[in-house]
Amino acid sequence: MRKFSWWTIAAALGLWFSVQASAQESFYKGKTVRILVGGSAGGGYDTYTRTIARHLGKHIPGNPSFVVENMTGAGSLIAANYTYKIARPDGLTIGHFIGGLMLQQVMGKPGIEFEGQRFEYLGVPAQDSLVLGVTKTAGITSVEQWLATKTPLKFGGVGPGAGTDDVPKVVRATVGVPIQLISGYKGTADIRLAMAAGELHGVTNSWESFKSGWSKEIESGSVLLLLQTLPQRHPELPNVPAIHDFVKNDDDRKLVQTGIFDYSAIARPYALPPKTPKDRVRLLRKGLTDTYKDPEFIADARRARLDMNPLTGEELEKVVARVYQLDKALVEKLKDILLKQSGDIFDVIKIYTTVGAWFQIRPDRVATIAKANHHDQCQ
Repeated sequence: MRKFSWWTIAAALGLWFSVQASAQESFYKGKTVRILVGGSAGGGYDTYTRTIARHLGKHIPGNPSFVVENMTGAGSLIAANYTYKIARPDGLTIGHFIGGLMLQQVMGKPGIEFEGQRFEYLGVPAQDSLVLGVTKTAGITSVEQWLATKTPLKFGGVGPGAGTDDVPKVVRATVGVPIQLISGYKGTADIRLAMAAGELHGVTNSWESFKSGWSKEIESGSVLLLLQTLPQRHPELPNVPAIHDFVKNDDDRKLVQTGIFDYSAIARPYALPPKTPKDRVRLLRKGLTDTYKDPEFIADARRARLDMNPLTGEELEKVVARVYQLDKALVEKLKDILLKQSGDIFDVIKIYTTVGAWFQIRPDRVATIAKANHHDQCQ
């Protein structure tokens, strides 16, 4: 009798899973899933997402189509707020924004309209290996030479919460190199153009993005890599010094751990709106995991020079939870570094109109607002 009961239970469970899979296949069949990327076309976030989107559909029951849309502005905050507040929680809209916005929320940055712990996380495709690069024309070839100069190098940024912005601020505070941040670019592709035009001297970018999108600049020597912000040197960058070579005291090491290392793990989250049905969350999580193992995707990623070092949705949730449990004293120190320092230029003034459109004005091209050099003007 007991044997019969166990077989009955197993058969019932098998039938249940079959029904669930059939129901989700029915839901996604013929559907289109949007992935909203907070960065501009051609940047690292965009490149990763378009490569993944070409393969993800075949790993979802019903084989839906995936389309990528760029929703730029405010350092990807527009995309994050949209995913949280406006997108329908039906499993058909995925947000891809800068994970550093979670720390910005903990520090009380205005304009954040989401609660980071309530997103349904699908995971990250890679954990960033962030590196500081400068143009050859900047005339700086080592950190030691940089420390000896009193003239700040102009670094391009996307917005608060981005590695392009937060990481150089932590480096400036802990290592002591002179940096002036020029923030408000739509993405690293735009920063690359500004560096080529001589408007900027440098950028903080992931080594993964440098390899895939900046290969010509790196190979030609027109962009030099000066410092990698990793716990130890990347195996592909044995001759580029690591931040721990210059950060010596415990307080600064704590700032580096939270402001750089922990940021790097959650920099590229894929997330669904809160209250998305759990079965669809599980389905999309599994679809991403299966995509990363797909030989055709792996070959595609290699062609694009994309390194894969993913976290699952469950792993990402745990890292995000730690961000919201930071010691208050450490949060206050990070506020002083990331939110209160003056001297940087937030060079895109964002004006939200009554018709719901964002207009962007570059102060260096509009003389009447050229002195807009305080971060409050960007809110």
